[in-house]
Amino acid sequence: MVKVLKFGGSSLADAEQFRKVAAIINAEPERRYVVASAPGKRFFEDEKVTDLLLHCHALATDRNPFDETFRRISDRFNGIIKDLGLSLNIQPELDQVKEAIQNGIGKDYVASRGEYFNSMILADFLQVPFLDAAECIFFGNDGKLDSKKTHTVLENRLAMMPRAVIPGFYGILPGGEIKTFSRGGSDITGSIVAEAIEADIYENWTDVSGMLMADPRIIDNPAPIDIITYRELRELSYMGATVLHEDAVFPVRRSGIPINIRNTNRPEDKGTMIVSHTEEKSKDRIITGVAGKTGFTAIYIERDMMNSELGYGRRVLETLERRGINFEHLPSGIDTVTVVVNSKELEGKLDLVVADLKRAVRPDTIRVYEDLAMVAVVGRGMISEPGVAAKVFTALAKEHINIRMIDQGSSELNIIVGIAAKDYLTALKAIYKEFEPKKL
Repeated sequence: MVKVLKFGGSSLADAEQFRKVAAIINAEPERRYVVASAPGKRFFEDEKVTDLLLHCHALATDRNPFDETFRRISDRFNGIIKDLGLSLNIQPELDQVKEAIQNGIGKDYVASRGEYFNSMILADFLQVPFLDAAECIFFGNDGKLDSKKTHTVLENRLAMMPRAVIPGFYGILPGGEIKTFSRGGSDITGSIVAEAIEADIYENWTDVSGMLMADPRIIDNPAPIDIITYRELRELSYMGATVLHEDAVFPVRRSGIPINIRNTNRPEDKGTMIVSHTEEKSKDRIITGVAGKTGFTAIYIERDMMNSELGYGRRVLETLERRGINFEHLPSGIDTVTVVVNSKELEGKLDLVVADLKRAVRPDTIRVYEDLAMVAVVGRGMISEPGVAAKVFTALAKEHINIRMIDQGSSELNIIVGIAAKDYLTALKAIYKEFEPKKL
């Protein structure tokens, strides 16, 4: 068995956390490949190293001094090295990074150095080889991951390395410039490594003991999720459940590799298993989770005999496409279609879009509903459980919440309701309470 482990910023924030990480890695010989993030916050008021690096870049870009901020970065790394009792000297390379920032090096290079140095320190502490992501994670000229080349090079390099530490978050462009994933991208690196070596499990270590049925900032002590499918995770991640970067799912999903979300500070907890498919259903719950987001606008279009007019829906979407606008949901009836859009995409364009739609599809009625929230109820168990939708609607009705939109896919994996943004928190609490597992 081979395991790939990714440790987040909070797991590698200081020397004490490094010791916890080393204990976890050394506890099982199968834990052979490690992806490391940059140092995160040590306490609430603290700053992440990546944020400090980006602040240095911003100051330098505006021709302002950044010596004090960079000194804090150097002290952070050198402090970890000293506290761990290592003889590693990264000061010359830190000086090179500072000089590169002064000379106008790219933003992605600067942002990536937290992972780079933290991985060097962890590799030295574990006494295992360090493999720079710039040598094995490749992007194309279009800025997208070159999956084929990355897979081939990683597979060949790691075949010669029984163990290794690899920085997360970045790779390299064809011209030699550093390119980063979006924030949280170390999750993606871990997934890519797991796929390349055909790992048995990808362990993603963070500061929570797996996923929860709801956002703990909104719901008090929500129940943990023991097992969840990739499809369920996708639905919940889209609605804001952010334990794992949503793009991290794809490489391991292709290979059927399960992900185990674990807590560095509570390694005895089993966490959440994310799998391709499972017949296992929890006896104490119907749904897997509930999540939501605010900031949506719905454009309601009505036209008699719409269903018999060939290409009507296509013309609606083409009108949005010409304005560079993506749609999020598209619930429809015989004579109606509603296009739900992220409100940010309509900023400065709403009146133009409405005018375009009137010309393109000649609706009998067109109405715009702003300040909407979307709430998704997700669960594989919903397929075989009657009355789930009724329970959702009943929970909202008890709180006198008006449903503006309902969208349920044919997979029966989720039910999405659109409500006024002002009712968002109340709706989440009401739905969770309706489906909350019974406490034994």
